[in-house]
Amino acid sequence: MFTAIASFACGLIFGFGLLISGMTDPVKVLGFLDILGPWDPTLAFVMVGALAVSSAGFAFAKHRGAPVLASQCLWPERKSIDASLVTGSVLFGIGWGLVGLCPGPAIENLATLSPRVVLFVATMLLGMMLQEAWQRHARVARPPVGAAVAEAVDG
Repeated sequence: MFTAIASFACGLIFGFGLLISGMTDPVKVLGFLDILGPWDPTLAFVMVGALAVSSAGFAFAKHRGAPVLASQCLWPERKSIDASLVTGSVLFGIGWGLVGLCPGPAIENLATLSPRVVLFVATMLLGMMLQEAWQRHARVARPPVGAAVAEAVDG
């Protein structure tokens, strides 16, 4: 129960931060992304501030040892850049640049009931489901790394 309360509190803080920073306003975000037009650099300060706070938080968590609400830390093990990561990043950037929303602000903007936002979130969810199905199919289609593969021998 305490984990659910802590998760809710973190989501509330994150959502409030999105609101006060202007990250939920697609016009402001598109103004930041339009570096060849009337560029609005204010979101760069938001990003630098977020990077500073999260860097300090990660440094603290790395030296802390065990987390408070879990049995162990679940740090990412992979550090490589592969085609899947690049493809996902490109698709994220295209969506962000076309609409001015990314997943967090889009979910927060659902409260406006704007048809544009509802359509964006619906297509985002469809994309997530398609990606999950594709990943599931890819796992079934090929054996796991390091698995022994039986070979037929002509006798």
